[in-house]
Amino acid sequence: MHNTSKLTLPPLSLYIHFPWCIKKCPYCDFNSHEFKDLPEQQYISTLLKDLNNDITLGQGRSITSIFMGGGTPSLFSAPSIGLLLENIASKLSFSSDIEITIEANPATAEIKKFKGFRDVGINRLSIGVQSFNDVMLKNLQRVHSAQDAISAYHQARSAGFDNINIDLMHGISQQTLQTAIGDLETVTVLQPEHISWYQLTIEPNTTFYSQKPLLPREEHIAAMQNEGIALLQNKGYQRYEISAYSQVNRESKHNLNYWTFGDYLGIGAGAHSKITDLENHNIIRINKFRQPNSYLSQRETYIAKRSIIPPNELPAEFMMNALRLKEGVKAELFSQRTGIELTTLTDTLSHLENMTLLSNHNNKLKASAKGYDFLDNILTYF
Repeated sequence: MHNTSKLTLPPLSLYIHFPWCIKKCPYCDFNSHEFKDLPEQQYISTLLKDLNNDITLGQGRSITSIFMGGGTPSLFSAPSIGLLLENIASKLSFSSDIEITIEANPATAEIKKFKGFRDVGINRLSIGVQSFNDVMLKNLQRVHSAQDAISAYHQARSAGFDNINIDLMHGISQQTLQTAIGDLETVTVLQPEHISWYQLTIEPNTTFYSQKPLLPREEHIAAMQNEGIALLQNKGYQRYEISAYSQVNRESKHNLNYWTFGDYLGIGAGAHSKITDLENHNIIRINKFRQPNSYLSQRETYIAKRSIIPPNELPAEFMMNALRLKEGVKAELFSQRTGIELTTLTDTLSHLENMTLLSNHNNKLKASAKGYDFLDNILTYF
């Protein structure tokens, strides 16, 4: 039997999903849908009912971060987002240094709202740029241009945002090493606090899956990664997670809470929650109804599925998140967040240390430089 003495309540975040986009991107496998009419008021009031049902899951904790993702949350008006935040603040307490992020696209209509978003209390903006090269943007079927992206960034700064993330992608069809590095040179001149730079992967249920684009060869992608990481580091961006880079002390609090196996409430169509239930010594996952219309038409509950994570799956779940962090996590976090003693993994950890994939020294669990490139292999051992 697992020893469950150490399970403690971790920090709590809130994720809010907005499931609509102007146009569905061919690589996107998120729960996002093109719309004819945006049911703005109806969706905001449904989100608040959804949250109301979940309040007790917070177990009295204040929330450390809010992330509005999608879809494209910035399609909603600033007053609607303001109303949403005001109502959330009346139900949950906010930590004094709460990070509140909204995702936005660099489309002209959305750029005009940046000042309004800042005024209603959003203090971090995440801009989905993907590339500063017009040919790459066309290959990704994005609806903005490179110039739009640069204008969006400057507009965000003049709206008062001093915490900005820019999303970029590499391994795009027709991309050369030169164009990939060009994107990073452009972004580091702009100097956002945070850069998410990830490889394009072809996921099932996407247009690119059924009509596969011709992607760069693996060795070209590897070269992009090696040169890109070096360039970012050189310009003062530390790689703190597989595809996340930040200036000193500007990591995303919301993402760090995910990677350290913290708790989060998820509201909105298809949102997920992960909650520690101290009373019953277990960890619960909750999924909300995924299709926007079905979510909006619920009367009693918005929960489509609720399940307990089986104890034998907890080590893999914890490691899958924690080892993504370049610096790893404190070893005692494992028992605090899973309720399982780390000693139950002694053999596995020694084996991985012998293979030089993992280190467990000075009270730190982290993947080695080699292990960091083979995380999937490490996880099979848990």
